[in-house]
Amino acid sequence: MKRILLACLAAMALACGSDPTGGDGDGSDSAAFSDEERILADQIISVFENNTPLIDYAYAENLDDGRGITAGRAGFTSATGDMLEVVERYTEIDPDNVLAGYLPRLRELAAEESGEVDGLEGLEDAWAEAADDPVFRDVQDEVVDDEYYWPAVEHADALGLVFPLTLLNIFDTCIQHGDGDDPDGLPEIIRRTTEEVGGAPVDSVGECAWLDAFMEIRRSVLLNPYDPETQEEWAESVGRVDALRVIFEAGNMMLLPPVEINPWGTPFTLPQ
Repeated sequence: MKRILLACLAAMALACGSDPTGGDGDGSDSAAFSDEERILADQIISVFENNTPLIDYAYAENLDDGRGITAGRAGFTSATGDMLEVVERYTEIDPDNVLAGYLPRLRELAAEESGEVDGLEGLEDAWAEAADDPVFRDVQDEVVDDEYYWPAVEHADALGLVFPLTLLNIFDTCIQHGDGDDPDGLPEIIRRTTEEVGGAPVDSVGECAWLDAFMEIRRSVLLNPYDPETQEEWAESVGRVDALRVIFEAGNMMLLPPVEINPWGTPFTLPQ
């Protein structure tokens, strides 16, 4: 409790003179990031995903985590449908792209939520080749916004969250856990958090206390996921939650730069 109080006091001090909505000073009540905060958030999540603050659009790998092939800037996967969304959007723009031939199989795998990779031979190389195309990179950005960022903002607004660090936690969780109705998804983590602390900031529950509980519950989900196929890979990923907690315990709820993170043994000072 003392740790939470100190973080909140530090956050309030840092927030003095700042727009606590994280907006652009236009009077909006949305928790949405400012342009500068979004750049920083994207770099932090890129470190979490690919251990580099430079957005890695070309990454593609079978992690053997039950989600098939994981690829791109936000770890789109062949089993969860977001990889399919990227390839479908790209193919609408460029029907002859190197990934178009994988669409029938990607549709089957997404419909079955299957982590199988048969029929996806060569996809990793094709994805890396496609990433040389700025249109493909733009499509990845659009899918991140539509599937993860704006849903995270909607959750934050509904909960009455105002601090950029809280939105970063929601955004990162949405990317890693998804926004679906499975027991490991973002909505369930939010539900458990709100139940544990007796409400949300919209109900006058302190935001620091809510975020503290959210991080603890998310960490427990990573260590003990409902889906056993993800357990090994997710257990190794608790460093992303631990890195966010370091920022929290420093009282930097406003995500004021520079931000230092070290989730995987390589320190980064951001933004770069």
